[in-house]
Amino acid sequence: MIFAREISDRLTSLVKKIDSATAANESKSMGSFVVFLSDEEGLAEKLKTLAAKQGFKHIVLAMDSPAGPAGYDVAKEAAVTVVLYNNRRVEANHAFRKGALNDKGIEAILADLPKILTD
Repeated sequence: MIFAREISDRLTSLVKKIDSATAANESKSMGSFVVFLSDEEGLAEKLKTLAAKQGFKHIVLAMDSPAGPAGYDVAKEAAVTVVLYNNRRVEANHAFRKGALNDKGIEAILADLPKILTD
């Protein structure tokens, strides 16, 4: 589960990798989605265009208010928050301020994926 406040090249890179990992781990019931926390006008159309351009097939893109869904307490200062969970138990959590998501952060997220994959 990824919460994001805006579309960026780094986020798109992460989402592409998660989309591929989701496809590769379908037999392990891996699912993935990105919730954009924004009230930006025209965002839905931008997300449709992004999904088509990038060829996302195994990840869901959704939208919610800037505060995020009730009970999730997504940090306001985090531009991207990644929560990896299995059976409602959080196994890893990564949060990045605006501009802080980089290749090292993406690799750390991908390295944590085995924590949520079960046979």
